[in-house]
Amino acid sequence: MSKSPTQSAGLHPDSLLAHAGGGFDPATGAVVPPIQTATTFVRDEDYQPVLAGHIYSRDSNTLYDKTEKLIASLEEGAQSRLFASGMAAIAAIIRSVKPGGTVLAQSGIYWGTTLFLRKHCARNNIVLVEADASDLEAFRDEFSITQPDMVWLEVPSNPFLKVADIREISKLCKRGNAVLAVDATAATPLILKPLAFGADLVVHAATKALNGHSDLLGGVVTVADPASETWTFICEERQNAGAVLGSFETWLLLRGLRTLALRVERMNANAIHLANFLQTHTNVEAVLYPGLSNHPQHELAKSQMTGGFGSLMSVLVKGNEGSALKVAGNLDVFQRATSLGGTESLVEHRYTIEGEGSGIPENLLRLSIGIEHGPDLVADMDQALTSI
Repeated sequence: MSKSPTQSAGLHPDSLLAHAGGGFDPATGAVVPPIQTATTFVRDEDYQPVLAGHIYSRDSNTLYDKTEKLIASLEEGAQSRLFASGMAAIAAIIRSVKPGGTVLAQSGIYWGTTLFLRKHCARNNIVLVEADASDLEAFRDEFSITQPDMVWLEVPSNPFLKVADIREISKLCKRGNAVLAVDATAATPLILKPLAFGADLVVHAATKALNGHSDLLGGVVTVADPASETWTFICEERQNAGAVLGSFETWLLLRGLRTLALRVERMNANAIHLANFLQTHTNVEAVLYPGLSNHPQHELAKSQMTGGFGSLMSVLVKGNEGSALKVAGNLDVFQRATSLGGTESLVEHRYTIEGEGSGIPENLLRLSIGIEHGPDLVADMDQALTSI
């Protein structure tokens, strides 16, 4: 029998992805991995697991192993752990900070993360400081004052698309004995590998581009050093608290990963094409996208990201909230929905979602660029913008 692709050294990530990280099922020869739905596993006469490590499906699942090894390989990390959602993965990381500790978090990031941080830290006697991580000097000053136990970054940030210098901030963290965690959901591991720049942990909402089909909730955390105290806590939190992914959802994620490279390539090409068009439109005030040369952190983004700049962007429409809502309402190809990273392009009026006090401009539309024919997306945005 031929070797599984995972046994072949030196394969490009695109090839590993195409085979879902493993090739054929050794039990049957099937090119698609089976779904094992059992929740418990039998023991022998001496009450030892028949298959080592397989005791209960909350933490013993062959599909977990296959998917986690593939993602760890993409991240150039040591180990990965799947969670029931992106927020479950984020929560496990944050809970590793003990009461009395301090978290220094990037400001202006995904509102769900910000809300969780504020409420969790307030309930658990953890100091939370929010600061603009794209201003490196100011962030250095904040770090020296707060002396955090954990630094939380989102690169690029959602929905402002700011880019933090992971390498320089990781140096701060190492000198200050702080854990650096980076949410790189908007970039995917094919574009940005935070661990390679010194981050300790990288997290993704697998709901988004990793799966890419808007049909499952999932999250994943990958570590550089599996012997760290933080990683031990995260693994125990996943097992003991039970925020695990189901077998079918894991199978869907593995299936979605097979086409990740192709989807990311098309989405990135569409995104830069649309961004270039939008920044010249008379009814656009600004385009927030790190792939544009006039983006404040464009050169930094170029130094950290490869193969593109992601499929997420925000547009500030000329006018007010009503103007932005009219543009969103007149779009035909873009669907009005909350999420990102799927095959379909989405538009979201973030102010409607977050409301007052969030700092979101009323005229901001967040765009998730899909795999459609690029000129169709341009034409759709053009007619919608021209209508105001």
